[in-house]
Amino acid sequence: MSSNTWTLAELPSELRPYERRVWRLVEAQHVVSTRKLVDSNAEQETLEDLIEVTKPPIPSECQGLHYLLFSPFRYPPRPDGSRFRRGGAPGVLYAAEASPTASAEKAFYLLLFFAESPDTPWPLNPVEHTGFSVAIYSPRSLDLTRPPLAADTPIWRHPVKYGPCQALAASAREADAEIIRYASARDPDGVCLAVLSCRAFAETEPRGFESWRIGVSPSGAYAIREFPDTRLQFDRAAFAADPRIASMRWER
Repeated sequence: MSSNTWTLAELPSELRPYERRVWRLVEAQHVVSTRKLVDSNAEQETLEDLIEVTKPPIPSECQGLHYLLFSPFRYPPRPDGSRFRRGGAPGVLYAAEASPTASAEKAFYLLLFFAESPDTPWPLNPVEHTGFSVAIYSPRSLDLTRPPLAADTPIWRHPVKYGPCQALAASAREADAEIIRYASARDPDGVCLAVLSCRAFAETEPRGFESWRIGVSPSGAYAIREFPDTRLQFDRAAFAADPRIASMRWER
């Protein structure tokens, strides 16, 4: 069945339960970004309180969650949106079923920054990231990796054309779906999640923290996890299916 034929009337029959611990990576500066501006922990807390009142309100269904969980639902997307979020649409938390897949996604987007900034020199050091896991559960998830939705996998995994995914997500929300499970566009063997609602979190705090270093260079990208030791390498061809990476100016 073509993605163009998925209607609101048809999607509810494809909703299934989903329960799993999933992973997400964020830049490690989320903890210390304001500490360097002040002289004490008390001053940092005061500064954080002042900044907090300038931020968008936390959605009501996300109240009580750790900020690493509610933040993707708090802020608007880029004008053109993201894979499962149109510009102006409600929030989405993107995660992966394994932390190496989450790191591959992060490595791609770090490399994309340099692809779109051809005059920016390659960094000397990798970027510190924190990986965390959180348990999610919902009786209402869509699995794009299983029939019949899997028939459109090339559409769901397209590197740059997000329109069909955004349309599907809009219909999924109308059908009260809370999770979309889909094949990663960056890790050939990886599976990702688009969490559409804070109701899908089975716990209020992230768990299982990991330290990752992700770097880029003229040879590609790499990701290193401290413990357990994991070293991933993405050469120039790894993300070349994306035309933005394929046209990268590697020598700079």
